[in-house]
Amino acid sequence: MTMRVLLVEDDPMIGAALTQGLRPAGFSVDWVRDGSAAEAALDAQGHVLVLLDLGLPRLDGLSLLRRLRGRGLTLPVLIITARDAVDDRVRGLNLGADDYLVKPFDLNELIARMHALIRRANARAAPQLRLGPLVLDPIARTATLDDQPLALSPREFDLLHALMERPGAVMSVAQLEARLYGWDETLQSNAVEVHLHHLRRKLGSAWIRNVRGVGYKLALPT
Repeated sequence: MTMRVLLVEDDPMIGAALTQGLRPAGFSVDWVRDGSAAEAALDAQGHVLVLLDLGLPRLDGLSLLRRLRGRGLTLPVLIITARDAVDDRVRGLNLGADDYLVKPFDLNELIARMHALIRRANARAAPQLRLGPLVLDPIARTATLDDQPLALSPREFDLLHALMERPGAVMSVAQLEARLYGWDETLQSNAVEVHLHHLRRKLGSAWIRNVRGVGYKLALPT
């Protein structure tokens, strides 16, 4: 399973190296170069972790962290920075960072810490989502309908997960694309509709409704 992470880093060499280096470990990296862009990117949701530099233009890393936690965002945040002063580390952790790694660091250590934070976040997450007879377990990545397992592809599972987080709410195609794909992935124009078609065949067409001109929503069949 590919996991999407948001990298907030203004150094082009470090950003490019991490984007490439994390891919073999199963991470799809969305890379932004300042704090304001990071705020906008996180509105799209779909990320499992934030890698956050502190020395950022427009909005520095600690100010961004304060805003994110103030909004109630519980996404794991791992600070990566050249600042090695104890006071900086303490400030970051007190503002809600989950871990802190000083540059330069070993890529394998970074990956290990990322996996540890994601496991910890999954352990805190609600174990299941339910809508009538439809049950989804985001940790085990399983789904059942009427107590029968659903054989879903990874994309179909992620699509169902996105819809089940807000049952009855309409999600646009752009919002669903943001949940399913990283920025560096090639995306066909009708990719979401194809996955929705396959998911509807497995659930039953009445579960997923098209709100014309707006998007799609998940609701109990009537």
